[in-house]
Amino acid sequence: MEPATRVVLSYPSDLSDWGRDAVDRSSFRAYLRTAHDEAREGDAWAEFTGVGCCGDTLDVPLRVERVEGGPAITDETTFAFVDREEVTGDGGWEVQSAAGP
Repeated sequence: MEPATRVVLSYPSDLSDWGRDAVDRSSFRAYLRTAHDEAREGDAWAEFTGVGCCGDTLDVPLRVERVEGGPAITDETTFAFVDREEVTGDGGWEVQSAAGP
């Protein structure tokens, strides 16, 4: 199977700054490489990003917008993130960010 050189993922436009910082970390990108064997346009992934200080979790709904190359995710696959026009009402905790519910 041909490897993906780049995968473009989108997250809801109302994702908090904390959530955006979480998905922008190199450790999160490395996690995506191990959590998924392949990516195809339209795939939906709900990804765990961490536990807040209050014991709550933040799962970010990601959608595969574009795959460059083939579908196989490898150690060389890069990820890019973009906003999508969707409002979820999720994405932060009031104690950690102004974007809390």
